[in-house]
Amino acid sequence: MATATQKITLSTSRDIPFNKLVLSQSNIRRVKAGVSIEELAEDIARRGLLQSLNVRPVLDGEGNETGMFEIPAGGRRYRALELLTTKKRLAKTAPVPCVVREAGTDIPAEEDSLAENVQRVALHPLDQFRAFQALRERGLTEEEIAARFFVSVNVVKQRLRLVTVSQTLLDTYAEDGMTLEQLMAFTVSTDHVRQQQVWEAIQHSWSKEPYQIRRMLTENTVRASDRRVQFVTLAAYEQAGGIVMRDLFQDDDGGWVEDVPLLERLVAERLKAEAETVAEEGWKWIAVAADFPYGHTNGLRTLVGTQIGLTDEERATREALRDELERLEAEYAEADELPDAVDERLGKIEAALEAFEDRPVHYDAADIARAGAFVTIGHDGRLAVERGYVRPEDEVPEGKPEGEAEVDGAAGTGVDGAMQRTIITVGGEPEVPEDEDDTVRPLPERLVTELTAHRTLALRDALADNPHVAVTALLHRLVRDTFQHVSAPGCLEASVRHVFFPIQAADLKDSASAKAIAERQEAWKADLPGDDDALWDRIDGLDDVSRMALLAHCVSYGVNALSERGDRYGAGPTAHGVQQRIREADRLARAVGLDMVEAGWRPTVDNYLGRVTKPRILEAVREAKGAETAQLIDHLKKPEMAKEAERLLADSGWLPDPLRLPPVDDQPADGDAGDTDALPAFLADDEDTEDEAVGDPQAVAAE
Repeated sequence: MATATQKITLSTSRDIPFNKLVLSQSNIRRVKAGVSIEELAEDIARRGLLQSLNVRPVLDGEGNETGMFEIPAGGRRYRALELLTTKKRLAKTAPVPCVVREAGTDIPAEEDSLAENVQRVALHPLDQFRAFQALRERGLTEEEIAARFFVSVNVVKQRLRLVTVSQTLLDTYAEDGMTLEQLMAFTVSTDHVRQQQVWEAIQHSWSKEPYQIRRMLTENTVRASDRRVQFVTLAAYEQAGGIVMRDLFQDDDGGWVEDVPLLERLVAERLKAEAETVAEEGWKWIAVAADFPYGHTNGLRTLVGTQIGLTDEERATREALRDELERLEAEYAEADELPDAVDERLGKIEAALEAFEDRPVHYDAADIARAGAFVTIGHDGRLAVERGYVRPEDEVPEGKPEGEAEVDGAAGTGVDGAMQRTIITVGGEPEVPEDEDDTVRPLPERLVTELTAHRTLALRDALADNPHVAVTALLHRLVRDTFQHVSAPGCLEASVRHVFFPIQAADLKDSASAKAIAERQEAWKADLPGDDDALWDRIDGLDDVSRMALLAHCVSYGVNALSERGDRYGAGPTAHGVQQRIREADRLARAVGLDMVEAGWRPTVDNYLGRVTKPRILEAVREAKGAETAQLIDHLKKPEMAKEAERLLADSGWLPDPLRLPPVDDQPADGDAGDTDALPAFLADDEDTEDEAVGDPQAVAAE
């Protein structure tokens, strides 16, 4: 005989006057969380009570009902109603919808309170987004939606931003195919096709972190914090029709500029306009570029001008600012944190005082007529103008009075008395060809030269910090001159020839070594007079430590560790000469303890990984992280492989061959040059070396 199914009897519901209700001590909620009581009361006042209270009769000592009811589940709603009655917005006898549990039930009140809270399911973010979107379509503003649901406006904007994600990806998220963090990362771009391409590329990959999604979606954009954007301003870019990609879910540092060609055009236009303003000063030529390479002023004579002094009014203003600065600093000396207004004022005062120190320089009109200037963008996004550089061809010929010097093309008076126009040249950035060969070929000659230029700068910086080694190197040179009769021009038969870099990477001038050398150069330059006799007296009066430091700095400029192709016709360094140069550079590097990793060099897409073949990239990852890690990226196309390799090698300390220091055992003795016709492997340009790598099963990555 089948067992009859027991029917469920639900608790009855009825309206109970508010003054007949009391809060039960069986309510398990003790910690405040979520919407405040005040906000909940306002919501009830606007839309009414949406959920009944769960109540039980209050019994006296003999088990009889007293007519009062306690609330084990719904305490926050009760407190909100209580607040409304206190404010006279709700009558104390107002009927409250309640679900009444029988007095003799076996289920404890604490269980009712726990079940009501535990069994509650939070709203899915996608459902919240669709609800907000429906309200938005009905005409409500983001602020009104936020006020109605007691959330921040930013939360509403974030949820509404999900509309920019492809419906395909929204469906994937709804089916738990991706996390909310991944979905939010896709909101950076509004291009649905690109969003789906990125997801298809990474959904089966071992790495699909949100940061990687953002990076792939913004790889062809420019950060709003980029100095070019700061130069033209984000407002000007948007006014010109440019689109800014924003990330509402994390700090995006201003977003990303999507239309890079438009940005470049705006930069070029403003630089050209600024150059025309500078041209009104009368310079013969002006070179314009968003970025000049390291050493762009090499070979040019620098004019010596006179700094324009402050006027009486400017002096008075400066003194007033200094007094205000001292007063504010003394007033808040003991404060742990400055008020925002005071901190902002201090910043303005410091900027104004700094502007007083950076005074314009006055040049002679005749010098201006033969000299030029460089107009570019500074590291902080401000206009940078370097004035007063004379090219060798514009110097006054010997024996010709200075006033008769020809000034062709200057915005001054030429030999015929006519006004000449300043020649403004706008430079471009060279394009670097990409090598997509699948074999481990020798490193490109230009890349080797760029890498060894980095090493040369780092070696110069290290040598300048090691006077003992600098003196040893100088004495070594002097001994060779003395005993081997190597002639050198000048009063003393020894000299340091400043070596410049005909080929260099774009990031060379921003390297830590370049900055350190420039700072040291400017410090010594400011300390040394320009007059020859005064210079002699100044050097003669230096203490021994300062003299050694100055000697080391000067000697460091003669360091040449560049690897380049030997000239078989004798017009440049021979293959043997280059080999000897590298051998001596290695010896010098060991002496000063040079470490290119400590010097700040890291493999990036721009300076190495994007310039070599895929087998070279895999070889680097294999050496630094092991074969298993290399196998994880061997299926990627070269651009993606290079970017992922950059991340993997960031803190690995890996260096390419030209930047490594070979062990001492690998170095031939000074008197034995070895094979004088052979070059290091990374300098060999024989195409036959490609065939040697083909047989290596690890040298070819699968597409």
